[in-house]
Amino acid sequence: MLTALTLHLNVSCVNIDLMSRESTDHATYHHGDLRAALLKAAAAEIERSGYENLSLRELAGSLGVSRAAPYRHFADRRTLLAALAADGFTELTSIYRNVIAAEKSAQAQLAESGRVYLAFAAERPQLFRLMFASDLFGVRPPDPALIKAAGECYEVFEGLVASTLDDPDDSAVKAATIALMSCTYGFALLRMDDRLKPFMYGRLTQGELIDAVLSMRVTESPRATVRKTRNKS
Repeated sequence: MLTALTLHLNVSCVNIDLMSRESTDHATYHHGDLRAALLKAAAAEIERSGYENLSLRELAGSLGVSRAAPYRHFADRRTLLAALAADGFTELTSIYRNVIAAEKSAQAQLAESGRVYLAFAAERPQLFRLMFASDLFGVRPPDPALIKAAGECYEVFEGLVASTLDDPDDSAVKAATIALMSCTYGFALLRMDDRLKPFMYGRLTQGELIDAVLSMRVTESPRATVRKTRNKS
């Protein structure tokens, strides 16, 4: 039978337990370390089980903190995934910039950027899917940090494309960038989903397939193509 004394003791025990967990959380992670630890653990977890199955509670358990602890840094699961995707775009931007610094010619820079993009997709397929194939960009309002990171990544790649064009007017740059991105993105997904079968590529090696994908050129703007078509008619 519950009496006022036993109820008071039970409530006190619960409070002590919660306080103990929060104290442990703070003792284990300080000054934003938990946020970084959550992102690191989430990055590893999505590669094991897919980003669709990520659980904040399970992440908290794996880090030895209370279930409530992750919510101090992320409002919900989607917020964590958006931060993870934003970090992915920031990393890819850094990789592109390293390529620009290492390669001398514009064509070499663009080709190598395609290689590192495909390597990124192959090494971390679930992060790649999260960045390029999830519904994170359809959320309203969109995550501002994600939009900023993705935009910067695109701008760097667009600059790489523009530097290879003889007459880089805006239409030509836009057309070439989207065409090249579509080609490498499509190849990345076909490869990671095991959709490229032996009867399709025959004796071609992976390196030769990649060379073929990266050999595509878009050198004319859509307006120039339209003008030529009109002149023929």
